[in-house]
Amino acid sequence: MEAVGPAIRVRGLRKAFGDVTVLDGVDLDVAAGHVHALLGPNGAGKTTLVRILATLLRADAGEATVAGHDLARAPGRVREVISLTGQHAAVDELLTGEENLWLAARLFRLPRAVARRRVAQLVESFDLAGFSRRLVKTYSGGQRRRLDLAVGLVSDPEVIFLDEPTTGLDPRSRQGVWDVIARLADGGATVLLTTQYLEEADQLADLVSVLDGGRIVAEGTPAALKARLGAERAELTFPDDATYARAVATLRAAVPTQPTPAPPAIPPSPATAASPPAPDADGTAATEAGLAPAASPGAGDVTAAGAGGVDADPVARRVGVPTDGTAAALRRLLDDLDGRGIEVARVELRVPTLDDVFLALTAGSASRKESR
Repeated sequence: MEAVGPAIRVRGLRKAFGDVTVLDGVDLDVAAGHVHALLGPNGAGKTTLVRILATLLRADAGEATVAGHDLARAPGRVREVISLTGQHAAVDELLTGEENLWLAARLFRLPRAVARRRVAQLVESFDLAGFSRRLVKTYSGGQRRRLDLAVGLVSDPEVIFLDEPTTGLDPRSRQGVWDVIARLADGGATVLLTTQYLEEADQLADLVSVLDGGRIVAEGTPAALKARLGAERAELTFPDDATYARAVATLRAAVPTQPTPAPPAIPPSPATAASPPAPDADGTAATEAGLAPAASPGAGDVTAAGAGGVDADPVARRVGVPTDGTAAALRRLLDDLDGRGIEVARVELRVPTLDDVFLALTAGSASRKESR
C-alpha cells in the first residue's frame, strides 16, 4: 500500500542545551521512498535533529512524525520502523560479521527461518561474503561501515537515518558505501542522510536541505540549488597585480547586480572606439561584453557576496564572472578585455557545485557561536 504523506514530517522543532539554541524552529518533509540529504556546517544541529527523530533525544518544542507515528506520543512505534547508523560503527568487534547480523536478528525477534534468509540476503547485498566469517576487529574501516549498515537493515526498516556514514573513510571505501546507499534508494527505501561530503549529497540525494543557525535556510534538488548561483562562470587569471586591478574594475562595472560597490570603470584604450559597457537595468551591457546577466535575487535565492556577480581573488589574481558558457560569449568577453589592453593569462569555465551553494548559504556561520 502506497504511503500517504511524507515519511518524515517535522514542524517547529526546537532544542537547546543550556543557553545554546541548536534547533530553532525546524520544518522538514522527507518524501517516502527518496534519499533526502541534510547539509550544514559543524555545529548546525544535524546530528541533534537525527537523534531527536530516532527518539534518542527529546525536543523542547515542536512536533514530528516518522512513518506516520507521532514522535512524542508513540516513540516505541517509531523505533520499530527505523534504523539509525551513526558516525562510528556500532558493531561488536569480538564477533564475526555473520554473528553480528544474527545478534541483530535475535534482538528484533525474527523467526529463525526469516533470520537465516535475511542474514544471507544482507551478506550478498553488501558484498560481505569474503570476510563475513572473520572477526570484526580484523576489518578495514570500509568493511566495518558496510557491516554496520547491514546490521541496521536486519529488521527491514521503513525509514533509515544515516548520520555522516562515510566519515573517515578513504575514497575507495566511501565509494563502496555510496553504492550501498544507491541500492537502498533503488529498492525504495526512505533515507535521511547527513553528510559533510557535498559530492555525496550531489550523487545520492533526490532533495537537499541546508541547515544553518538552527533553521532550514534552503531546500531543493541538487540541480535547483546549484542553479540559484546562476550561470556557468568564467575564471580569468591575470599575469600581474596591475592588470588584475584593471580587470576587476572593468568587469564589476559591466555586471549590473554586483552586491558590493563597484570601482570606477577603466576608460577604454585608444585601440577601442566604444566606451566601456555601462551597467543597465536589463543587463544588456553585460551580455554584450560576453557576460551572463546576473539574476536579481528573489525570495530564498542565494545572496552572498559574489553569488551571481563578480568574484575577485587578489592572491591568485583570479576573477570569476557569470557567463552562458558558449564559445561566442567567451570570445566576446576575451575580445573586450583584449581591446582594453587587459591581458588574460588563463581562462577556465566552471559550473556551480554544491560546495559553492554551501559556502554561499552558510557564509556567516564561522562567526556564530558553534552549537552541538
